[in-house]
Amino acid sequence: MYNFEYYTPTFIEFGKKSEEKVAQLIKAQNGKKVLIHYGGHSAKKSGLIDKIEKLLTEENIPYVELGGVVPNPRLSLVYKGIELAKKENVDFILAVGGGSVIDSAKAIGYGIANEGDVWDFYAQKRVTDKCAPIGVVLTIAAAGSEMSNSSVITNDETGLKRSYHTEISRPRFAIMNPEFTMTLPEYQTACGCTDIMMHTMERYFTAGETMELTDKIAESVMQIVLKNAPILLEEPDNYEARAEVMWAGSLSHNGLTGCGIKNKDFATHMLEHELGGVYDVAHGAGLAALWCSWARYVYKANINRWLQYASNVWGLDIDFEHPEKTIETAIDMQEQYYASIGMPIGLKELGVK
Repeated sequence: MYNFEYYTPTFIEFGKKSEEKVAQLIKAQNGKKVLIHYGGHSAKKSGLIDKIEKLLTEENIPYVELGGVVPNPRLSLVYKGIELAKKENVDFILAVGGGSVIDSAKAIGYGIANEGDVWDFYAQKRVTDKCAPIGVVLTIAAAGSEMSNSSVITNDETGLKRSYHTEISRPRFAIMNPEFTMTLPEYQTACGCTDIMMHTMERYFTAGETMELTDKIAESVMQIVLKNAPILLEEPDNYEARAEVMWAGSLSHNGLTGCGIKNKDFATHMLEHELGGVYDVAHGAGLAALWCSWARYVYKANINRWLQYASNVWGLDIDFEHPEKTIETAIDMQEQYYASIGMPIGLKELGVK
């Protein structure tokens, strides 16, 4: 086990009607004027934005709003958000949505708190320890951005999709009502479950030392998603399954499943960022299309690690005379699982030629 640091400052308000505490949570962070940042028409159509605005108005918290975030959130909208926030003297950002909205909010937060071009941070030209405070009302279980230190933005002029990580960007609070995810399309639910799995696996598969407790947590997160994703496709209004997956999403990307581990391998994510930037594919779908090929390419670097995955996650008996067969069977099962929930398992299925 390696030495590690673990930092999770995000306050979680989890469960039914948790959104009703949004105004109190903003006040607790001394928010004086709020930018409500969200995605498409669904946030408006569902009545969630109207409800949040009503709650803020009742507590005399002024606000402005900016919608229009799309998957693979665009730098051009980030620029609009920064301009609007500075013009209106916004000092708190409330992201209402999933990972794309939260990542866009973090980028706007960097832009409010720092002079110059915010893209410099994502292009690794500058660093910062300043970001406007952010809160989250989560509507999609997937990216884990509601508790993470990362933000991924696509530069729509260059097609580059890049990430930036600082602890200061971790949201101050996250409101997590699993009911908000019940109206998601099946494909979006499946993409989210794939992203949660991948955040866990890319910390889990390492050639270095590990920590047994961390391994058990990671394996449990994987098993929870494997169990509940098919349930959600059959029963989209299953509250318990929604809650399990939503909490798994947060734990998969807040650093917990990487404690005591070095040399985490996020190669699949980096490859997908290039796919997403150029072809604008759904993030989870891109990950599913890439991961199994990556797995078959690298598993021989740490046979024992992959045997542990085959045994503890998929329940396979290990063939000690032919261990590679056991691993290949586990990878095949992961691939079949992705296909069973409607995810692509190759680039051709994504429309990439």
